[in-house]
Formats: sequence, C-alpha cells, structure tokens
Amino acid sequence: MPAKMVKLATGATFAANGFGTWKAEPGQVGASVKAALEVGYRHIDCAAIYTNEAEVGTVFNELFGGDDPTIRREDVWITSKAWNTCGSKKEVVAACRQSLADLQLDYLDEYLVHFPAVWDHEGLPITDATSGLEGADGLAWSKKYTLQNKWEGMEECHRLGLTKTIGVSNYSALQLMDLLSYAKVPPAVNQIEGHINNQRKELRAVCDANNIHVTLYSVLGSGKEGPLQDPTVASIATAHGVSAGAICLAWALSTGCSVLAKSVTPSRIEENFKADAIQLTADEAKQLAGLERRLVVCNMEEYWGFPAHV
Repeated sequence: MPAKMVKLATGATFAANGFGTWKAEPGQVGASVKAALEVGYRHIDCAAIYTNEAEVGTVFNELFGGDDPTIRREDVWITSKAWNTCGSKKEVVAACRQSLADLQLDYLDEYLVHFPAVWDHEGLPITDATSGLEGADGLAWSKKYTLQNKWEGMEECHRLGLTKTIGVSNYSALQLMDLLSYAKVPPAVNQIEGHINNQRKELRAVCDANNIHVTLYSVLGSGKEGPLQDPTVASIATAHGVSAGAICLAWALSTGCSVLAKSVTPSRIEENFKADAIQLTADEAKQLAGLERRLVVCNMEEYWGFPAHV
C-alpha cells in the first residue's frame, strides 16, 4: 500500500504517489491502469481531453464491481478534469457527468479545471473533433463565459455530490488570487508542472499560504530534456540502486506535494510506485535543489498565447 499520504484543507486524505493517464495510447491505458492498481497505486489521474476515460472505466468496473471487488472503490483517489470548452455551469456539470459515465463511477474524488481557459463549447464527449483544438481559424475564446462562470459550474458539481473535492490545474499565482476573490468553495488543489529543473517554489509557497495542495505532473521532465538527463540525478540514482526517474519522484514527494507519473511498462510502474520509500540524504536534497533552471515542458504561452508559469 502507499507509504506517503497527503491531507487536504477539506480533511480528505489520499496517496501522494499517483498514476497518470496523459498520452496513454488507446489499447494500452487500460492495461497500464490495471497494472498500477494491482501493484498498489491508489491514486489515478484522468481527464476528458485524454480521450481514454472509457477504456479506464472498463478497468475500474472490472476491479471495483461486484459483491466482492478486487479493490474497494473508496480506497482509490480518482481525479478528472473539465476541459476548456466547458464554460457555463450547465456545460461543466454535463462534462462531469460525462466523465463519470465514461469512468463508470458514481462520484469523483477530485474534479479540476484543466486550464485557466474558456473556449466556445463544441459538444460532448470531448474528442479531437469537439476539443476546440482543431478549428481552422484558431482557438475560439468564449465571449459568453468566464473563469468565474466555470468555477460556479465546479461548485455545482460539488453541491450535487458528483465530486468530493474541486480544484484547478495550471493556475498561476495571479490566477489563484483572482479565483479566491469570488470562490464560495475554494480550490483544494492546484495541479501544475513541477520537477527538479522547475521546482515552482514561489507558486508552491502561494498555494501553501492559501491552504491549496499542490500536485506535480511532468515530474520526469520530457523525453528530450530535463532531470532524467542530468548527471547529478544519475549519480544519486546509482547510489540508491534505482533509476533516475525514481529519484525525480522521490524528490517531488519530499517537497510535500503529491505527484503523477505514467508508464506502460509493468516493471517501471512498480519502480515508480516504490519511489515514495526512497529517503534522500540532506546532501542529496541540496544537490537536487541546485538544479533549478525554470525549464518549462508544458508551455501554454507557446501553445495558446498566454503565460501560466508565473
């Protein structure tokens, strides 16, 4: 079972070491989620835009279903996210219900605003055709709805019992301050990019000061550059007899954040799961802290023309 747990301002607790499903290919994601749960993961991160929730839902139904389930649903923390094309209260609630249907669940543990963006609605379920990313004239920013309208939809999902917790993803400090100025139910979580080469200390401090827990994604950087290629990380990994990826996860967990990592390889899934048992020495932690270089892997300014890494 998971060793490290985190507690939200709401009182909810869950496993810090989470399993992600972003960029998990159809036909592989179900098997990888099943392997993750069987090895001991109890925190699964999903999203409508990943377009694989139905396949993940088949696995959830298999493992959680029946009178004698293999794994109890209440023991697993499951997250999904409202995509950018859902801006009104009605659209956000419908999107949450769609994710619940696809995932074959009665409730979510956590529902997040995926990005601080509101585009024109193009229907459900979210597919390549309805994602808003394929428009011939570029992104269609909504002229009807705002992030405040979207948050009202998130609060409605919470009120209806569709999700136990609501939060955000990819919000900057300024965006969080704006949200907190009107939120009736404050965000419990901010899921952001974070890794040894982009440690997000300033934003994490803002979140801590406002009782917002931080979940880190892209903890391994990217395939082309990042901490996996760093000789210091490699040296520490050798000293512990583990992979560079395991050290990246151990570092992130040592900050008090929860983390997400994805793999389709059973041996790597197991190694990533065991990363929360790695104890870094004070000297190792100091070496890793010195590798900050503000490397951005998921760059919203490059993709969509606005900064989200303040």
